[in-house]
Parts: sequence; C-alpha cells; structure tokens
Amino acid sequence: MSDDRQQREHELGLLLDYLHRSRGLDLSGYKRVGLLRRLTKRMRSVGIEGFKDYVEYLESHPGEYTGLLDTLLINVTAFFRDDLPWEYLRTDIVPALVAQKAPNDPIRVWCAGCASGEETYTLAIVLAEVIGVEAFQERVKLYGTDLDNDALAKARLGVYAERDLADVPPPLVEKYFDRRDQGFVFRKDLRRCVIFGRNDLMQDAPISRVDLLACRNTLMYFDAPTQARILSRFHFALNDGGYLFLGRAETMLTHGDLFVPVDLRRRIFTKARVGVERPALPSRAPGSRPVGDTQDLSLRLRSFDAGTVPQFIIDETGRLFLANARARVLFRLTGSDVGRPLQDLEISYRPYELRSVIEQAYADHQPVTRENVAWRGLEGDQRWFDIVVTPIFDANGAPGGASVSFNDVTRTRQLQQLLDDSQVELETAYQELQSTNEELETTNEELHSTVEELETTNEELQSTNEELETMNEELQSTNEELQTINDELRQRSESLNELSTFLESMFTSLRSGVAVLDRDLRVLVWNRQAEELWGVRSAEVEHMNFFSLDIGLPLEQTAQAIRASLAGTLPTFEALLPAVNRRGRAILCRTTIYPLVARGNDKPRGVIVLMDEQVPPASEENGAESAEGADGTPRTATKTDATP
Repeated sequence: MSDDRQQREHELGLLLDYLHRSRGLDLSGYKRVGLLRRLTKRMRSVGIEGFKDYVEYLESHPGEYTGLLDTLLINVTAFFRDDLPWEYLRTDIVPALVAQKAPNDPIRVWCAGCASGEETYTLAIVLAEVIGVEAFQERVKLYGTDLDNDALAKARLGVYAERDLADVPPPLVEKYFDRRDQGFVFRKDLRRCVIFGRNDLMQDAPISRVDLLACRNTLMYFDAPTQARILSRFHFALNDGGYLFLGRAETMLTHGDLFVPVDLRRRIFTKARVGVERPALPSRAPGSRPVGDTQDLSLRLRSFDAGTVPQFIIDETGRLFLANARARVLFRLTGSDVGRPLQDLEISYRPYELRSVIEQAYADHQPVTRENVAWRGLEGDQRWFDIVVTPIFDANGAPGGASVSFNDVTRTRQLQQLLDDSQVELETAYQELQSTNEELETTNEELHSTVEELETTNEELQSTNEELETMNEELQSTNEELQTINDELRQRSESLNELSTFLESMFTSLRSGVAVLDRDLRVLVWNRQAEELWGVRSAEVEHMNFFSLDIGLPLEQTAQAIRASLAGTLPTFEALLPAVNRRGRAILCRTTIYPLVARGNDKPRGVIVLMDEQVPPASEENGAESAEGADGTPRTATKTDATP
C-alpha cells in the first residue's frame, strides 16, 4: 500500500472514530466502497478534499452533521416498491401467518430501515386487507425503525403527495388515506397501531417476538460480517415460524443455518429452528469431613499411615511432621527425616518444587494442584502424579501446616497413550481407505470445485447487484436534487424575464432619451427615444464608453457632472446644451444626470442620463447672441440639489 493510500486510510479512520465518539454513529460495518463514495460526495459539496480537514469542518460547523447524515443514509423508498412480492405476501404469507395464531393473539410486525414510512404503511395496508380493519386495530402492532431522525419525523406525520401514491391502486388510496390540502394522510384510526422509533441495527437491541420482519434493501449497505451479525439479531427477534422479507438486491445463500427460503425469487424466508445448548452446571469442589475429636489418636494415626495415597504433612514452621507408609517407601523417607525442615529433604524439589506451591496454598486459602508431574521410581519405571497441596489453618485462621498428597495417574496416562496410539492406527487405516477411494474422491473434488466456482460467481453477481442497486438509489436521489434545482432556476429565469420585460417597457414608455452608464462609463441601457433623437441604435452603443459615442450632443460638457455623480457629491445635474439631432437640425437638449444608487448602499453604481429635445423659439434663433457668452461659448442653464 502506498504512503498516500496509508495516509488516506488513517485519516478516514480518524473521521469514522470522530463520528462514533461525538455522535454515536458507527459506520465501521458499512461497505467501504459505497461509504467512500458518499463521504467524498458530501465533502466535495462543501469544498473539502481531505478527511482530516472534514473532521475540523464538522467540529466548527455542527449543522453539517445533518447534511452528512442525509447523504450517508439514502432514503429511497416507495409504496408497494418492487410490486412482485407484495401480492404474494397478501395471498400466501400473511394468511399462513394468521393461521398459526389463535383468533385473539397479537400480530407483531417490524419494518427495519423504514426511511420515510412508505413501506411501513404498505405493510399496514396489506395486513388490514387480509384480516380486516377492525381486527387490525385490535391485534396488530407495527413497528417502523430507522437511523435517520428527519425521515422518522416525516413517517410519523404520514402525509404524502399525490405523486408518492402513484403506485397505490386508487381504491386503496380512497380506503386508507384522507385528503388534506394538497396531499394525503394515512387514516388516524389505523395510524395508532403503527409505532416509529430510532434503532441502530448494529448496536441497539432488536424488537422481540416479531411475526413478520421486513428489511428491504438495507442489508446491502453493510459488509459480510455486519450482515451476519444483523441477521443473527433478526433470527433472535422472530418467533418460531416467523417470516423475513428482504429486498430484491439481497439474498442469504450463506446463512442457511438461520433462515430457510420460502420463495427465493421474491426474497421471503422463514426462521430456521436452531437448537440451544444449555450450559453445564459448575461442579462443586469436594470438601473434607472433619474427624470427630473424640476418636482415638492412635486410630487416626494408623488410618493415616495405611492410606492408599502417598501423603505427608508439614507443620507451621515448614518441618516434616508426618508421612504415611506409601510416602516413606516411595520417596525413601526415614524416621530421622521427621522434624527436619522440608527444604533439607529431596522431596522438597523432586519430583516438583513444593515450597512455592505451599506458599500459594497459604495465600489462596484453598488447595492447589499440579497435574501430570513426571517421576521415575526406584526400579526406573516412569510414573505420573497429580500433586495436591491443602493448607491447614488453626482456629484463629493462622497457617498451621499443609498436607501434600500424590495421586497416582500413571494408569490414566498409559490409557491416554494407548488411546493416542489407537488414534494413530485409526488415522493410518483411514488414509488407506482414502487411497482406496482415490478415484471417487477425485471426481468429488472436481464436482466440489465446480460448485464453488458457481457459488463464487453467484456471490460476485449478488455483490454487483447490490452495488448497482445502491448506485441506482444514489442516482435517483441525485436526480431528485437536480430536479429541485432545475425548478428553482426556471422560476428565477421567469422572474428575470419578467423584470427585463418590465424595465424595457418602462424605458420605452419614457418620452426622454435615456442612457444608463456603469461606473466604468459603459452604456448599459439606450432606449428607443435615444435612438430616435441621435440616430444611433442600442446595439451599436451598448457596452461602449459614453464619451466615445459620435452623437450630436457635446458629451465633454457633461464629463465633470457625471464624475461628480459617481463620486456621490452631485445628486442632480441639469443643463441646456446646443446639439444636432439625427436629422441634422440644431436643437437645445435638456440634459439631466442622476446617480444610480442601490437601496442600502450609499455608493452609486452608475449614472442615468436623460436627454430631451427643446426646440428654440424663432426669437431665440434670431437672437443667437443671447445664447452666447462674452467669450463666444454657449451658455448653459444648470441646477443642482446640493453643493458639489
């Protein structure tokens, strides 16, 4: 694995761990390919590339979790989805289910992964059609669960648009839905029997004692181990004889020990009966029965000495206190050894280091055993013992000594060895039998190989089908989003067209010539009256610099006023300027300049120039001198609303 890929996997692990710790969302069981695809889609929608950066984004934007959950949990569902199995459910499965029960027994149904509730209400309709509406109200409890709280909120309302009910036969729509405003709502009397709640199939306990469990196109999002764990919970949730209803992209060829197919093509299964092994009861440790205090001491000593198990006793100081006859013979103990410290005797370390075992027995306040300890006897024969060290305490609970017993298990070891030898012989005979059946086994292996190849091919096809189904639902969800965006764009386009038409009508209706300039003095609007006045079409002047236009108006005389308006220092400017119209006739042009100011913004976005033709009277034409100043320049009448 390359360093980049290792880094990406590490960052993905950090993201999944963060979601699990902070939100309780466990995504470890989801198929890695689909999970990566949906995570990447959501990250790109918010402009983030790396998983590490996305963790920081989630920490600083808590509202992003809702959008992420909507992307990860694809809520694609419909009424009577995949029409094939629903009729079979109505005609065969539900009647068989009802027949298993007494007339008044409750019927419990669980719809896992219910999304926005369409399939849950479909199950309610099917059950009500089979057993009747009144019996449905009295007997049925229908549970719908999902991980998405927003989808559950919609399911609880039970309100759907007309297009959502397109696959529901009209008689059923009329029978089970009430019209409200622009939509349809599921009947309230039946809605009381339907319960919606949040449930994580990987973590939460399943709903128990269920007769029918529908989980359609939900398992395909999980990997194989998680599917097995969820199916095990489903098996626990179902009553004996209960039915499991899956989606068309899901099969259970590898879970035949849990569910048996009723109709594989329609993905309906029944619970397999699995035997429950009872745990064995723990055995009780044998206790020793105390000897009566009134018994004769010599009798007790003789009984100890005649014991069949080699045994000796150590006092509280660690000295050999007593050893029976078998112990003395077996370990060559003499009368002089009694009273000596145990550590000075060979028996303290051969056949086993006893001092540490005695200390452990004192510390644990219970017998300690060392099993199958090997020891070679005086005649050289190999023997095995189970050594049992039992601590002895006085009336105050202080250590008073220890009893060490050697239980001979040599015969058991020998029998075990004989059993092992017999096993070897049996294996040899089995190998000979295998050799005899070699040709048959070869044929069997070839057939088995063919079956495995077919199973592998079928598993690959199933996995491919699940992936295609997943991608189809994602594409369907994306298509719905694009349709919504397209509707919004169309509405905006219509609004812009209406606004454009309105502005064009307004500018056309004005009797003045109008020129609207942006801040760079480019012409944005040139109405029809301006065309008539100067003989220049709007197509020829739009986006041109206003002062570069070749028209009969002395534009340079308006430059200072236009710049003052753009600067916001001149609210209004008006002047009578000598001009030549499109017919070549001399006119006076009343030129008015306004700043183009947007609401809530003090800085002008441009200027509006109004141009009105003023034909001078004959007396004014004859007395042209009055229109000129002393230096021979034309006079202008100006008016401002504020001092620049």
